[in-house]
Amino acid sequence: MTSQEVRAQFLDFFKGKKHKIVPSAPMVIKDDPTLMFTNAGMNQFKEFFLGNSVPKSKRVSDTQKCLRVSGKHNDLEEVGKDTYHHTMFEMLGNWSFGDYFKKEAIQWAWELLTEVYGIDKKSLYVSVFEGSDDGDNLEMDIEAYDLWKAIVPEDRIIMGNKKDNFWEMGDQGPCGPCSEIHVDIRSKEEKAKISGASLVNQDHPQVVEIWNLVFMQYNRKANGKLENLPEKHVDTGMGFERLCMVLQGVKSNYDTDVFTPLIREIEAITGHKYGKNKEMDIAIRVVADHVRAVAFSIADGQLPSNTGAGYVIRRILRRAIRYGFTFLDTNKPFIYRLVKVLSHTMGKAFPELREQYQLIENVIKEEENSFLGTLEQGLVLLDSVIKSSKDKTIDGKKAFELYDTFGFPIDLTSLILEERGYKLDAEGFEKALKAQKDRSRAASEVSKDDWTVLIEDAVQEFVGYDSLEADVKLVKYRKIQSKKEGEQFQLVFNLTPFYAEGGGQVGDKGYLEAPNGDVFYIVDTKRENNETVHFCQSLPKNTFQTFKATVDKKQRSRTESNHTATHLLHQALREILGTHVEQKGSAVHSKYLRFDFSHFSKVTPEKLRAVENFVNARIEGQLPFEENRNIPLKEAMEQGAMALFGEKYGDTVRTVKFGRSIELCGGTHVKNTADIWHFKIVSEGAVAAGIRRIEAITSDAVKEFYHKNNRMLFEIKDLMNNPQDPVKAVTSLQEENALLKKQMEQLLKDKAKGLKRELISELEEIDGVQFLSKKVDLDAAGIKDMAFEIGGQFSNLFLLLAAENDGKALLSCYISKEIVAEKSLNAGTIVRELGKYIQGGGGGQPFFATAGGKNPEGIQDALNKAKEYIS
Repeated sequence: MTSQEVRAQFLDFFKGKKHKIVPSAPMVIKDDPTLMFTNAGMNQFKEFFLGNSVPKSKRVSDTQKCLRVSGKHNDLEEVGKDTYHHTMFEMLGNWSFGDYFKKEAIQWAWELLTEVYGIDKKSLYVSVFEGSDDGDNLEMDIEAYDLWKAIVPEDRIIMGNKKDNFWEMGDQGPCGPCSEIHVDIRSKEEKAKISGASLVNQDHPQVVEIWNLVFMQYNRKANGKLENLPEKHVDTGMGFERLCMVLQGVKSNYDTDVFTPLIREIEAITGHKYGKNKEMDIAIRVVADHVRAVAFSIADGQLPSNTGAGYVIRRILRRAIRYGFTFLDTNKPFIYRLVKVLSHTMGKAFPELREQYQLIENVIKEEENSFLGTLEQGLVLLDSVIKSSKDKTIDGKKAFELYDTFGFPIDLTSLILEERGYKLDAEGFEKALKAQKDRSRAASEVSKDDWTVLIEDAVQEFVGYDSLEADVKLVKYRKIQSKKEGEQFQLVFNLTPFYAEGGGQVGDKGYLEAPNGDVFYIVDTKRENNETVHFCQSLPKNTFQTFKATVDKKQRSRTESNHTATHLLHQALREILGTHVEQKGSAVHSKYLRFDFSHFSKVTPEKLRAVENFVNARIEGQLPFEENRNIPLKEAMEQGAMALFGEKYGDTVRTVKFGRSIELCGGTHVKNTADIWHFKIVSEGAVAAGIRRIEAITSDAVKEFYHKNNRMLFEIKDLMNNPQDPVKAVTSLQEENALLKKQMEQLLKDKAKGLKRELISELEEIDGVQFLSKKVDLDAAGIKDMAFEIGGQFSNLFLLLAAENDGKALLSCYISKEIVAEKSLNAGTIVRELGKYIQGGGGGQPFFATAGGKNPEGIQDALNKAKEYIS
């Protein structure tokens, strides 16, 4: 049975059980501040479990693309070392929102596995929550046990502890006991020796969990206590890759047709055969796994970067690159070549792979080129660290600097040190790493109290499209505490005019006014689990009164101008550059807008002017705002509405139209394009391979831009004695400056030649070494050039040059490489020691290093001391 057939049979089975089949949500999450990535099938349904929204269908099923890089069994650094854990994986699932519960979930799971898929019943084990006697004092799940007992022999029912058989969304939120189904795919001989029951949840590669049936019936409060949910829900998740392993009769997920096409391509590219060498097999599995995670993330709109979700994606890709570099002898980009195979094998189920194929390939290739360069640089730096070491142990702090500053992998550092007979101070490295993590965690840590609910079962309404003011009631609130923002309160109202951050648009700010005139400022508005949450610095004493909520009109107006301008900009880019242009991200603030789009070359100044003129023509055309707040998605697409990759759309959507520009959008906009006043591009540049970024301004920001430039022009004219033609005057000044610069360069060259001859004449031979220590009248760059020029004429040179610039001291030490090797000298070590005389420090390479200090009076002592190193 092929993987495509496995997936189809699952969805068909639950369709037959009256489940609505829904598409996979994007793997990259954009509207949930608590998560970066979808890490479980239930993520897109959190609002239903929390009771914040009512599902249109109480029975749902899908296959969800997930990403896990931390947590139980999912440590990124372990993926590839076994055959059944992954970063990106598919989770097949079925859900009940207050409909069926344990009985149906258990019976249908058994029916699908044994009757539809035909898995041998004797190879299956099930686990049931045994209860806990900790603070929760939960009883054993007798109901699930009795249901399973009617299906399987009791010796195949395993009692599971809280760690394995009690599922929680997080520190707070819905949770409940679960039943896991495990499969034993060992040979008959192996099964005869050891019972599969003893291997369940023991990380055995052939006795693995295949399906988890979660029975959500509790809600975990902030104080740790459990309370019953108003309704009981079912949340199941089955690992697609593991299921394919079982049904295709292989012993590894990587031996299924989910992975074998990728592995065959890796073999063809690298020339290494899978299954012949343990380390190479791990490397091949890492590459095959990681390219899927990276490709799907890019397809969903998340590019590799240095922060947030982008950093996670970059880290995954770099892990694959270094495994290829270290174990597969690949010092050139090759992972990008796997995207074509991935697109072919998974593009039917996930069409975004086919539609974004070129972009994914280009981004991965550029990242590979960049990191391979980093690895080469890191090897040079590591070599320098090794040479400067006084013993056979490399300081953990230095190794951490290589890892943290230059991105050089610590396992590669360890491997190289081991090959050269050195040891890594692993304890020092871990200490430095922990300190960094603690700093990062402390900076971002947020503690939240439980919600205090004032109005039960309230359904929030957004009125901000039509009004910037509303009389509101407080539905619930809670206190939050963070190191960055301090103490704040999150408020939820029965209705709100405040737009919550989303779709690239910043959240509204404003204030609440109590009946007695007291004012409470709203500093931000965000969306969380389908609710608009308002951030307030303080909480009204009387929380039951009616408040007047008012949005900051000026900020909203400026933001609307910028948001509408992004729509017109998108239209302009597609008209002028071509229909290959697609939006890849945006940020809409009150002061500026940022728009990322797919395009494979720099936009010329002429094209940028054309784009600017296109948008301004629509502004001058005074196009009216047209919207449809509740239109079926299919109908909107038929009308030509632009949908964005990586966004989650419901059955009905909102369309926003200005002339021929029509997009799916939930943001706020001007009533007429004339309200934008003017559009001005301030920058255009590359973000990643095939992704460009335009930053622009509108409205009041444009007025300020022109006022500022006008002031600068008058100031320049004043400095130049008010010439009639400022451009001509500046050009003349540039020509004059260029001529003077050439003359100055010639004078400096003549001076350098004379100084070089002088220095060479003063060289003193000591024990076969040409030695000189001297103070010179040069800057740091001049000293370096002089040292290397003289060094080019001598193979036995020891040169220490010093200078005083702006009241500070500079030392530069040059040692011929032959002398470095012959006499075990190190310029970096020497300048660090001599730097003490000038109250400073420095370092560098063994053959050239510099030190700076704040005590020029110590220069002569340093120069005198230098001779001792060769005497």
